[in-house]
Amino acid sequence: MKLHDHFRTFLEDFVNLNATRLDLLENSIEAVKTAVKASSWEAKIIDFAPQGSWAHKTIIKPLPDKEFDADLLVFVEAKEDWTAKEYVNKLANALEANATYADKIRRYSHCVTIEYACDRRIDIAPCVVDRTYRGQYEVCNRGTDMFEQSAPKAYTDWVIQKNSIAGGNDLKKVTRLLKYLRDIKTNFTCPSFLFTTLLGMQIYSSDKDSSAFADLPTSLKTLVGRLDDWLQARPNVPHVSNPVLATENQSRGWNESTYSNFRDKINLYRGWIDDAYDETDRDESIGKWQRVFGDNFAAGEAKESARISEAVAREDGAIVVAGQYQDLVQKVIAIGGRALPARLTKLPYINRPKWRRAAQQSQLTVNIIAALYPSEYGQPICAVQSLDPLKSGYWVKFTAMNVTGVPFPPDYIVKWRITNTDKAAYDAQQLRGDFYDSDKGGSRMEHLSYRGVHFVEA
Repeated sequence: MKLHDHFRTFLEDFVNLNATRLDLLENSIEAVKTAVKASSWEAKIIDFAPQGSWAHKTIIKPLPDKEFDADLLVFVEAKEDWTAKEYVNKLANALEANATYADKIRRYSHCVTIEYACDRRIDIAPCVVDRTYRGQYEVCNRGTDMFEQSAPKAYTDWVIQKNSIAGGNDLKKVTRLLKYLRDIKTNFTCPSFLFTTLLGMQIYSSDKDSSAFADLPTSLKTLVGRLDDWLQARPNVPHVSNPVLATENQSRGWNESTYSNFRDKINLYRGWIDDAYDETDRDESIGKWQRVFGDNFAAGEAKESARISEAVAREDGAIVVAGQYQDLVQKVIAIGGRALPARLTKLPYINRPKWRRAAQQSQLTVNIIAALYPSEYGQPICAVQSLDPLKSGYWVKFTAMNVTGVPFPPDYIVKWRITNTDKAAYDAQQLRGDFYDSDKGGSRMEHLSYRGVHFVEA
């Protein structure tokens, strides 16, 4: 399902850089411009321009304890006697003489960085104009003391043009979503500049007003699908030219290992995105989108759905209010499995499997047996059947068996998905829904703590 409202809320609350931070950034940049103009830096300033994620409007909210940055280009006339590194070093020296910035200045290969005490930084990069011919733009590599060709304004125009073809600012929004995915997963690397290019390359002039970009979820599915196809056709690190500067290879920072990992992860997430998009059950779709973007996606609805007795009460004509049953537990005890709502095992907070599904002919039948224990290390009291009512304080040992009733051998890994439901577990923040390792030999012990209809899967 597309879940438009949830995507809108997710972007606003968790992905987009909030207005307060943007205002703070804008004010800081204006102050930096003023300081650079008033400094002793001898380069003649032509203009300033935003660069990178800030210019492309793909900047995202940083994760906790992380910072966000903005790139500011300062275009200057060429000075005949300056080398590349002097543009950067002399700018740093000039700003260090300013008491406001003296203790905040850091020098990097192409820029001078101002690091603020909170969660932001501003990278100021000199860009020399018309040094050897008219219309030439060069950034300065302090490490190699070399001038490097650049086309910052043309690249920003290219991003704007690709975004306009997609419509609805969807290229920018998809880029933000995937940068968020990169940052929360932390299991692949791709610089923002390269990520933007790879996604923009997947938009063609024929896409204008097409169904492939009908809305944000569809644009996400389209772009990730096309990117995956492009990557799968290239098993080795590809040359990714800057679309407005053919001499620049944007993928030069990848090696075979980091590229292969990126290629594999995009393929994995493409499958998850397609699965969530195509899912027709709302709860299941929310859970599958959470597998992609984490628990912050549709967080409010996911938490509310955990109050399963209240939900069943509303669906069944206020059974709790009417006094027929106290809660879902009582209803199950009274009428058995038919009391269970179909959505019970599809609640959004339940983690969906993150491993790839085996080929159909390789799938196995797994059966579970359970036994009641007085304590974690006591002796078994009796066997437990599904939907048996059990008292709190006891323990249950679950064991996974194959179709012949034999535990799986050591070369199999048995994971357990443990899910609690209803108010007691919700109030204790113990709804779980996560995957856990076996304790030993394909078995797991669980303590009975919260009233509710809970379930265990191997």
